[in-house]
Amino acid sequence: MLGITRATEIGYESWVELGHLMRLDFDPDVVALASQPFRLSWRYGGQGRRINHTPDYFVRRRDGTATVLDVRPDDRIEPEDAAKFAATAMACGRVGWGYERVGVLEPVSAANLRWLSGYRHPRVRREPVAAELRAAFTEPQALLEGARSVGDPIAVLPVLFHLLWLRELNIDLEGELLSAATLVSLAPAIAKEVDTDADASADAVAG
Repeated sequence: MLGITRATEIGYESWVELGHLMRLDFDPDVVALASQPFRLSWRYGGQGRRINHTPDYFVRRRDGTATVLDVRPDDRIEPEDAAKFAATAMACGRVGWGYERVGVLEPVSAANLRWLSGYRHPRVRREPVAAELRAAFTEPQALLEGARSVGDPIAVLPVLFHLLWLRELNIDLEGELLSAATLVSLAPAIAKEVDTDADASADAVAG
């Protein structure tokens, strides 16, 4: 079950689709997602033959915008498929929705997202370990080195992976496979909160 909809399982029909579901679940701007959201039907070239197409996903973002997705590898698009995608893009544009046809997710990103998604559930988070990890990575350092500075890696690493999934900590998802040497840093938004809290404490001390 993905966390985007909080209560609904999102279906997928291939490993390619699963990769994009993980990508969308990881995106903090995505607030809702539906699989096979509607069916389009039209007559091809004004002739009698009717063409049908059901897009793969409907994505709603935090700013209220919407995007319809079709997931199909580049090397599996036949001329009729391309025509269906073009017609779907036109229909979406008429109602103010975006449209994207996406292919195979980059392998390193897919592998990293697959690993981190195993730690996405809130039950993995433990305090004060999460706060200690955020403090440890105020300055970027290697993943395992930072984990060891907080405690036993066996206990600390699941919390670290959870924070990476939530984007409270940052890594380069596309650069290399996640490893002990991966450089981890505090996410900019969290760092800003830390700086704000520090300024407020300094002002309070100064009176």
